[in-house]
Amino acid sequence: MLDTVMVWIEKNRKRWLGDAKNWLSIASVSAQPEHEADVQAAAEWAKDYLRTIGMAVELIATKRHPCVLATTPDSLCAADAPHVLLYGHYDVQPPEPLE
Repeated sequence: MLDTVMVWIEKNRKRWLGDAKNWLSIASVSAQPEHEADVQAAAEWAKDYLRTIGMAVELIATKRHPCVLATTPDSLCAADAPHVLLYGHYDVQPPEPLE
């Protein structure tokens, strides 16, 4: 089974790296007000990408930047399947101060 997974990873590696580069190219600097639209664009990018892989996705409004919540639809997993929580940030911090 591991061999099958490794083949699948290698087969998709180039596409996944391209997707990651596209997302990372968004200047989603949440600490700088001039990047407000970029932070929103990064959240939208994540929402759209997660939908393309079959997730049910919603953006949850907050006082500042939206949260992205993605869940696996019931039709894609067994009712007794284990739950996994992945947590991460789609925003970045400014590079300053540069030393």
